[in-house]
Amino acid sequence: MVSHSELRELLCSADAVCFDVDSTVIQEEGIDELAKFCGVEAAVSEMTRRAMGGALPFRDALTERLALIQPSREQVQRLLAEHPPHLTPGIRELVSRLQERNVQVFLISGGFRSIVEHVAAKLNIPATNVFANRLKFYFNGEYAGFDETQPTAESGGKGKVIGFLKEKFHFKKIIMIGDGATDMEACPPADAFIGFGGNVIRHQVKSSAKWYVTDFVELLGGLEE
Repeated sequence: MVSHSELRELLCSADAVCFDVDSTVIQEEGIDELAKFCGVEAAVSEMTRRAMGGALPFRDALTERLALIQPSREQVQRLLAEHPPHLTPGIRELVSRLQERNVQVFLISGGFRSIVEHVAAKLNIPATNVFANRLKFYFNGEYAGFDETQPTAESGGKGKVIGFLKEKFHFKKIIMIGDGATDMEACPPADAFIGFGGNVIRHQVKSSAKWYVTDFVELLGGLEE
């Protein structure tokens, strides 16, 4: 059993730190914001709660929600222009500190690449370090589904991404940080999981995570010790 102090040591000696995005790096759930923008907020929010609680297979939840939203390319672009996601307080400083220590930072999200790349750019994270789902559009810009071959499109996908990163870069220690069940399930192959409840508290995660924080300042402090 990994102790709290051992988790702190792992964070300080990590080769890479992987962050969930929705309700972790940003304050919103990207798919809920897209649903709100497209006028189907209530139904989609309920599906998101069920998916994040682990009650519904992720691919099923994603398929059902997108079938309701039917977002066009123009709507996605307008959402980013008119209602860009808000970074969670402290995340910019935490990512900068990790990068100063030559720690690789990755964003692994069940959300959409177009939104996550926008967030990554704000944090000086290269697009090559982004793993997220790809929306597909017809030539006229209408919704045409999503790329089901992406590992993040299925349950257990975040763990598959971390396994891929370990194999490709030979990382010895990878930390996963996130608010949801899909983040917690990525450990293993992640060497440690840190639960985050600064935007939304998922009780399953709070009760199970060995290290649970509600403010990124605590993680910054852990790096300084």
